[in-house]
Amino acid sequence: MAWFAAPEYRLARELFLRLLALVYLCGFLAAARQFRALLGTRGLLPIPRFVARVPLRHAPSLFHWHYSDRLYATVAWTGAALAAALLAGLADRVPLAAAMALWALAWALYLSIVNVGQTWYAFGWESLLLEAGALAVFLGNADTAPPVLGMWLLRWLLFRVEFGAGLIKWRGDACWRKLTCLYHHHETQPMPGPLSWYFHHLPRPLHKAEAAANHFVQLVVPFGLFLPQPIASDAALLMVATQLWLIASGNFAWLNWLTVALALGALDTGTLRRVLPIAPDPHYPAQPAWYQALVAAYTLLVLVRSWQPVRNLLSPRQQMNRSFDPLHLVNTYGAFGSVNRVRHEIVLEGTRDQDGAHGWREYHFRGKPGELRRLPRQFAPYHLRLDWLMWFAAISPAYARGWFLPLLARLLVNDPDTLRLLRRNPFPDTPPALVRARLYRYRFTTGPELRDTGAWWHRTPLRDYQRPIGLAELRHLAPEAPGARR
Repeated sequence: MAWFAAPEYRLARELFLRLLALVYLCGFLAAARQFRALLGTRGLLPIPRFVARVPLRHAPSLFHWHYSDRLYATVAWTGAALAAALLAGLADRVPLAAAMALWALAWALYLSIVNVGQTWYAFGWESLLLEAGALAVFLGNADTAPPVLGMWLLRWLLFRVEFGAGLIKWRGDACWRKLTCLYHHHETQPMPGPLSWYFHHLPRPLHKAEAAANHFVQLVVPFGLFLPQPIASDAALLMVATQLWLIASGNFAWLNWLTVALALGALDTGTLRRVLPIAPDPHYPAQPAWYQALVAAYTLLVLVRSWQPVRNLLSPRQQMNRSFDPLHLVNTYGAFGSVNRVRHEIVLEGTRDQDGAHGWREYHFRGKPGELRRLPRQFAPYHLRLDWLMWFAAISPAYARGWFLPLLARLLVNDPDTLRLLRRNPFPDTPPALVRARLYRYRFTTGPELRDTGAWWHRTPLRDYQRPIGLAELRHLAPEAPGARR
């Protein structure tokens, strides 16, 4: 079937798969480096406790058969090594069936992590990585022409990502329709980056232009993906430009990077030749019949499974970032349907003073705002999970239910795994007697304030988020708190 092959997308496939491997590498590295404190046997939300109450059919994972911290570390580091090998081009140096098996293994390993990740993995980009990773299994390697059905599935995924995000904004917060959300978003987003202060202080007419451009790119441009070339490529390039703007303006883990990868998958060599000296498309041998059958079967599966995401897109009660099956094969996406007008931050403090009268010192996080003079750092596409959840916890204590008190218990014993997630522990020698959490309102300083004080942030104390508490009381309030160990 000559129509089944799309050699003009060989570079698009290559760009997509290499970027996907890079994102996989970030995901596995984050899992390997952060899991002990978050999900380990003595973690804030231990995996053994989770798999004991959630059946395999609801959360498929190899950890249902056995869990140990050593096994989790093996899975995460094996995934990281595999992702690095795929990034270096391993799939193009092995037969087609072996290449498909390598991509399938990466997907299965990451699925096993996500499905037991609980709150720490409840982000839309986890499902996006798994859905894109499942598609990668069927895109072939350098010995095989890209399958036209697989390349269209990439566009269908990109369409749902962008159009879903556009609809949730338009239906959600009124400030998106008034084009005023970006008066606040750069300051109140979960984890600002090094340029966020400058984005926040752009003129307000430019903020309105940002919002209008966002609506155009997310609500109109996605339909161009299904039009003939070069219109489809031009639509994809507009999406790439928008995503690069978002990458520069904040830290959103790998959401934007993976969206860029999907958009690059829509570029044909004719479009790329406009700016790059690209050789003619090579002649590929005929694709094996078994491969064509697998691609066709997976395409049919995706189309059938797309029914619920499409219903969600058309529903006035559209949901953001939902997976409709435990394998995360076809999902619905969307982000920032509402935008916070003010930024609240939780600041954790400890003291060696037994009555808590004085001597309070702050713990400092790697990514989330804390120190006023510290310029926000760039971490994306790497994901700091605790920092992100602290942003949600500041919005509502409900987001922190189950893990916040155990976190405090860990600080009271100087738990080394937990402290590795932080940038600075003010009690390196002996742990504090008491800890507390204070809620502050943060805002970016103005230009004159920055010049006068050197501070990027200004903060105003609001109230106690958690009153001073010691280890004995914490053990009473949260007897299952795994951090309360000697």
